[in-house]
Amino acid sequence: MSRARATLVTIPAGSFLMGNDDRHAIPGDGEGPVRTVDLDAYAIDAHAVTNARFAAFVEATNHVTTAESEGWSFVFAGFLPDDFPPTRAVAQAPWWRQVYGADWSHPEGPQSDLGGRAGHPVVHVSRHDAEAYCAWVGLRLPTEAEWERAARGGLTKAVYAWGDELTPGGQHRANIWQGRFPTNNTGDDGYLATCPVDAFEPNGLGLHNTAGNVWEWTSGTYSRGGLDGLVPMRGGSHLCHASYCDRYRVAARTANTPDASSGHLGFRVAADA
Repeated sequence: MSRARATLVTIPAGSFLMGNDDRHAIPGDGEGPVRTVDLDAYAIDAHAVTNARFAAFVEATNHVTTAESEGWSFVFAGFLPDDFPPTRAVAQAPWWRQVYGADWSHPEGPQSDLGGRAGHPVVHVSRHDAEAYCAWVGLRLPTEAEWERAARGGLTKAVYAWGDELTPGGQHRANIWQGRFPTNNTGDDGYLATCPVDAFEPNGLGLHNTAGNVWEWTSGTYSRGGLDGLVPMRGGSHLCHASYCDRYRVAARTANTPDASSGHLGFRVAADA
């Protein structure tokens, strides 16, 4: 449990401008209006919870994740072997496939494992799983406001965690999709799937990968389009591309049901200061 606290970054009490209402805002996501938010001091993890840390939790508690209990989770079709048997796809996003046996320790299904990915973010975890981990380490999920203030890295109204240019000086600053989604990822940023949680330069407050890599659960609720029972997620993932999911921006947000799991969804922890 001490390892979980070792990477916490303390954010002092203060205010910041939260949200976005410029041309980048996605209608219906509730990014705006831009407003001043006051926060007490808190601490937040410098990076997402890794497979190694989650494995320690499972070993100590025998926790069974939602995906393991249900027997399946969603896997990006491009990560499946060519001879993988046909399975149900999401109607509006056919690149997501229902894969039986996919879970946190088998990210692409029963034929896969975590070899070489101990330092990558744990995925296929529901918010229930994230909350169970938090309870074990005596921490909690960050609120959306806490997440966004920390993700901004001290910048005001910037589009990204590092500024307003996606690739300043031609340098990739996040693990997102390059090329034509969903058929061709050039991997110009160095990664085709998840990357280590401390890859890329941290933002001005010392946080890694608050854009791309994996979506991150936050606390609170989120009502959208008349659907209740949704909970917010932040940060975008390695599958985000400007052509359909420009949500690696620091103010971007989306939501899911708390029992949802997929190969691009993880979390980071927080605490009261």
